[in-house]
Amino acid sequence: MPDNADKIEIENIMSPGRTIRVNREKFEAMREALLFSLPQEAPGLTVAEAKEKLLPQLPQSLFPGGEKAGWWLKAAQLDLEAKGFVQRVKTKPLRLYRVK
Repeated sequence: MPDNADKIEIENIMSPGRTIRVNREKFEAMREALLFSLPQEAPGLTVAEAKEKLLPQLPQSLFPGGEKAGWWLKAAQLDLEAKGFVQRVKTKPLRLYRVK
């Protein structure tokens, strides 16, 4: 059974007060890559543009060939929005930028 130290609780702006536990190493790698990739002002990047920009920054040992990066990107995005580090611009498609 995995050690609890390998897990981290994350939030979801769409479900306030609810948390889930995920792999710490993957989440932190994705969070770091996403924050590095996003500009600090609106209109920011679409999720697809952010993913394209952050994929080369992800460790291949955790995300071989970008595998599962989309799920982890969404998890990091929603957690960072809930914590006030990322803001969305309600356009179609949705755009994101860093605020902290």
